[in-house]
Amino acid sequence: MKRIIPISALLLTATTGFTLHLSHVVGISKQPTSYRTTTENLPQPIVAEVQEADNTNNSNQRIQLALLLDTSNSMDGLIDQAKAQLWNIVNELAKAQRDSVEAEVEIALYEYGNDNLSINTGYIRQVLPFTTCLDDISEKLFALKTNGGSEYCGQVITESLAKLGWSESDSTLKVIYIAGNEEFTQGPVNYRTACDKAKAKDVVINTIFCGDFNQGIRIGWKAGSDCGVGTYMNIDSDKKTIQVATPYDDQIIQLNSQLNNTYIYYGVQGAEYKEKQVTQDANSGKYSSANVAKRTVSKSTKMYKNQNWDLVDAYEKDTTVVVKVDKNTLPTELRTKTTSEIKTIVVEKTNERNEIKKEIAELGIKRETYIKEQTASSDSLNQNTLGETMVKTIQKQATTKGFKFK
Repeated sequence: MKRIIPISALLLTATTGFTLHLSHVVGISKQPTSYRTTTENLPQPIVAEVQEADNTNNSNQRIQLALLLDTSNSMDGLIDQAKAQLWNIVNELAKAQRDSVEAEVEIALYEYGNDNLSINTGYIRQVLPFTTCLDDISEKLFALKTNGGSEYCGQVITESLAKLGWSESDSTLKVIYIAGNEEFTQGPVNYRTACDKAKAKDVVINTIFCGDFNQGIRIGWKAGSDCGVGTYMNIDSDKKTIQVATPYDDQIIQLNSQLNNTYIYYGVQGAEYKEKQVTQDANSGKYSSANVAKRTVSKSTKMYKNQNWDLVDAYEKDTTVVVKVDKNTLPTELRTKTTSEIKTIVVEKTNERNEIKKEIAELGIKRETYIKEQTASSDSLNQNTLGETMVKTIQKQATTKGFKFK
């Protein structure tokens, strides 16, 4: 099969001068040549489109996190931290469990305060609804651009409460993080009204002021978290994220290449999402090889689910997918296979993936231990940054819903 390599993967050079080898990210491998070319009638197709999270099934293990980011002109550092620390946040959330069952984590993303957005919407845009698709989250974060504007905190909170598919289950942890650097009281919607709506939905509001702690208090950010029954925090949004290299990173990145080769795209968006997987590997590499290793560890967890475009994940959820799949949407070398042959290949890829994930997870534990040992003298590796503050509060607030972090 001819593989399309995105330009972003070819230009993978970090600002620090780090260059990631393309083979580490893309996972180039020879295509199998032993497939038989048997044909059969095509069944009715199924459509594999990536959709927002299904909130009709109120899982007892759910965590919903809405991230509202100020993308006005002075917030480049905040957005950079969100990009650089996404996989830290994901890897911590992946540890959450209740009654020995891993949490189902959904993440939504809003931007506000950007002049490129319409005044009619209050300079607010829903970037992503609640989703479990980590590649979508990464893609949208890397696409955010800043531009000066008016930051209406009360309005964006209200908008997120009204437009997102919040669970109705009392057992779900529902959390908003809003980050910015201007007065919390701006805009036509009073933040206290937004707080009342949040309480009615059992949603906690955490506020993150990008600047001096006391200044944030003076301009309403602590008042916002107090009425939202959440936590007020301040960060240095201009602080660069520290990425710690470990002796395990190269091996983890090599395993990432092998892991990518276990994915079999299908459906009308399958090929697009397979390429997106590679592109987001490349985006993580813009910071460092350590960040690629962190993303790879995330991909080894149950949080990285792609049943809407990957036949292996889809088969794990519903084995009949191999019967229903439109073969014209499969990789070229699989389109003439019988259903039985496709099933055999999917099972083989499933077993291969499980072994690779197990090895990545084991190396991930060693990697985390190494980092803790190397930074034991520091109170926190990335103290006073977006990811560090989010991890601390989500762990604490999750315990109120009975979650533990393994």
